[in-house]
Amino acid sequence: MTVDPSAETDSIFASPTDPGDSLFAALDDPAELTGRLCAIESVSGNEAVLADAVVEVLERISAGPGPELEILRDGDTIVARTNLGRAERIVVAGHLDTVPVEHNLPPVRTRMTGKDYPDDEVIWGRGACDMKAGVAMQLATAAALRSPARDVSWVFYDHEEVDASLNGLGRVARSHPDWLSGDFAILGEPSNASVEGGCNGTIRVDVVTTGVRAHSARAFMGVNAIHAAAEVLARLAEHETDTVTVDGLDYRESLSAVNISGGVAGNVVPDECRVSVNYRFAPSKSAAEAEAFLREFFSGFDLVVTDAAEGARPGLDRPIAQDFIDTLGLSPAPKLGWTDVSRFSALGVPAVNFGPGNPLYAHKSDEHVRVAEVEQATRILCSYLEGR
Repeated sequence: MTVDPSAETDSIFASPTDPGDSLFAALDDPAELTGRLCAIESVSGNEAVLADAVVEVLERISAGPGPELEILRDGDTIVARTNLGRAERIVVAGHLDTVPVEHNLPPVRTRMTGKDYPDDEVIWGRGACDMKAGVAMQLATAAALRSPARDVSWVFYDHEEVDASLNGLGRVARSHPDWLSGDFAILGEPSNASVEGGCNGTIRVDVVTTGVRAHSARAFMGVNAIHAAAEVLARLAEHETDTVTVDGLDYRESLSAVNISGGVAGNVVPDECRVSVNYRFAPSKSAAEAEAFLREFFSGFDLVVTDAAEGARPGLDRPIAQDFIDTLGLSPAPKLGWTDVSRFSALGVPAVNFGPGNPLYAHKSDEHVRVAEVEQATRILCSYLEGR
């Protein structure tokens, strides 16, 4: 479903002249705050304006009636943490960047109707779901806390939507791992304001076929590498993916060709073809085991690993994680995509995904989040941190 920003709406969020003031003025209304965050365009690599505004807001929150915040910054990644001497520390993290804009800015507060939308009020626009609503949940909760039962580290980071080597959370994990220390982490990725545990791992490989070049008028003199890729595609088409139960959650795997390239010229039999394959594997496997599976699956072909990231087990057996689930009163589900819970898992911090927004609308042109869901997620997080 799409929304026409020129149509009659409740409000259109224009890009603010003073981003810090704009955000601070909406801290008591997380849905309004979501729209104002979306109005500050922050495609990966362009997070500086939003990061500056977030720092300003955190400084003003720290000066208010709530607990003082120690504010740290590395590039466009910000950590703001309480130091109250509580027995437990909770890390709440969210990324500031979005994928590129697709005719979905400026953002709009409006209503959607239809089978799945019985006149629901939504914030529509790039980043609404992934994950400006989660960032709004963080900032609104940080402003509302007065005497949290647990120490809190708020993390806002850059470059999540691009190559893993640029990820701000990964950069801080390497340079300042103590900034991310905690007993439990909550990643505000869209999860319908419910808990999604762990995440699948991901690995991308190029399956390479080779041949012999020849003039296409005398193709019998060559060996066509693109034709040889037919066997690669046939194996993928015939493969049935597994569903693997890990710590009580069912993770469905996937194995897909995501790109194919080859060819030299319109009159040349090609001597090389590459089929790019993405394998999303259950967190019971390591990236090394996933690579071994792919090498066996594509035996007889050359295989080059181009990217890999470990998955994360749910960690829901930890008492602190179970306490969070009990606060929600909902059954957790598996996260089938990859998220930065994996980075916390690697640091020994159990982590879950919890944030407003339906992940099915992430990165889509009609990206949006329900107003009621942003408000609900904020209430739940605030209640949990206050110990109510």
